[in-house]
Amino acid sequence: MSISIGQDSRERKIWCGKRTTLEKTIDISWITHGSMLNGVARRSFCTAAASGPLPWLFVGLGNPGEKFKGTRHNVGFEMIDVFAESQGIPVDTANFKALFGQGFVSDYPVLLTKPQTYMNLSGESSGPIAAYYKLPLTRVLVFHDDMDLPCGVLRLQPKGGHWRHNGLKSVIHHFRGNREFARLRIGIGRPPGQMDPKAFVLQKFNATAQDRINSGLIEGVDALKLVLSKGLTEAARRFNTEQKYKHLRLQDMST
Repeated sequence: MSISIGQDSRERKIWCGKRTTLEKTIDISWITHGSMLNGVARRSFCTAAASGPLPWLFVGLGNPGEKFKGTRHNVGFEMIDVFAESQGIPVDTANFKALFGQGFVSDYPVLLTKPQTYMNLSGESSGPIAAYYKLPLTRVLVFHDDMDLPCGVLRLQPKGGHWRHNGLKSVIHHFRGNREFARLRIGIGRPPGQMDPKAFVLQKFNATAQDRINSGLIEGVDALKLVLSKGLTEAARRFNTEQKYKHLRLQDMST
């Protein structure tokens, strides 16, 4: 692979075999400083992905800014952060209207992204990323909060609707109505009493609920590693069985 930087430092040309692409407005510091390196091997993401399995695109949904940090609606962002930290993949490049990172988990290439468009416009970021990397939707996995699961319970699902989740609605819209992408549903529980769900998802977790979320996100890392190594179907079979019993233990507990 050769890389040519033109007069405009915002552009670079990347040759992968016979394919040429032009990538704009992306931080190229990972090329010279090695911030993309995961493990001891210095590998080119482009070259490795071209010769090996297709990358997975992991998209965490949430709202940007300190105001929303730690809120129920931002557990998708938190899942990206926990996974990225566990695998040594920085998610600090501003591109595709998102915070973006790419690296390897063992030999499996993965793209990590946190759309910065605000939740209701998440598809404006995730749609172009999938298109740019020419990824089929079977290689896209979206992390999002889910009020239909108890707090801290997670579920891998190969496809589905939007379940009145505005972030998912936007993603589906920018995938041209196609719903054939996987989701990692992260349970946040139901709002108490007659509380408005919109207000509920923008609140922060109490201490007990945060402990459950923290434990769930650690379990989510294992699930995502299974997706990469065993495929979605086998990962979902194993992980969802474990989470089913956790669900039964927690379903009568308050959030």
